[in-house]
Amino acid sequence: MSRAIAPALLNICVMLSPATRMVIERQLALPTGSTVQQALHASGLLTDFPELDLNNPGLWLVGVWGRKTSLGHVLRDLDRVELYRPLTVDPKVARRERFQKQGTQRAGLFAKRRAGAKAGY
Repeated sequence: MSRAIAPALLNICVMLSPATRMVIERQLALPTGSTVQQALHASGLLTDFPELDLNNPGLWLVGVWGRKTSLGHVLRDLDRVELYRPLTVDPKVARRERFQKQGTQRAGLFAKRRAGAKAGY
């Protein structure tokens, strides 16, 4: 049986969305054993966007392929490192406001009723 040999350089993608409908992607080639923090520094995003404060864990979160991870996580080939910006609105509050704005006739569990059916069925 042959064993897969780890590549000398890892192909890493670093993604950031600093604002709505704005995505920045950086392709990197890093040595094997590199961490998330090393990838972020190598991408140059920390210098391009000074508001990225990785020392404050409550603001910006990092993840690999949509799963939250730590800065010390060791990367594998073809990983995608993602920076998640802080929420500006609580999702529960936004949903509640959207529901109140559009009314109960067009939203919710019983929005599609048969003609002549009782409410809730």
